[in-house]
Amino acid sequence: MKTIEVVAAVIVDAEGKILATQRGYGEMKDGWEFPGGKIEADETPQQALRREISEELDVEISVGELLGTVEWDYPNFHLTMNCYWCHMVDGELSLLEHEALRWLSRDELWSVTWLPADCEVVRMIEKE
Repeated sequence: MKTIEVVAAVIVDAEGKILATQRGYGEMKDGWEFPGGKIEADETPQQALRREISEELDVEISVGELLGTVEWDYPNFHLTMNCYWCHMVDGELSLLEHEALRWLSRDELWSVTWLPADCEVVRMIEKE
């Protein structure tokens, strides 16, 4: 099975709310996820995350500590997703690839239908 390695941003605002984005494309369209994407050959995970968030949401982020890594088997591939705590440092959110976004308090995290691997990230957040 093919393995895809990605990075995901758990973006927290000043009030402690966490950003959730709804996929606007692909076979997992409409599912909710933590934004991010694939790491290119010449990038560190942190560089990839800053680039992906800029491309997807048109904002600059600071990348903090690794929250954890999710290993998940989807039907056609294995996903390795490194998830980092992040904060926005510049710009205003624009939906360049997603259908919607929501800022969720910790007690609202399960109010959206997360993609399966992203459910694991929510569980990690709950343990923090």
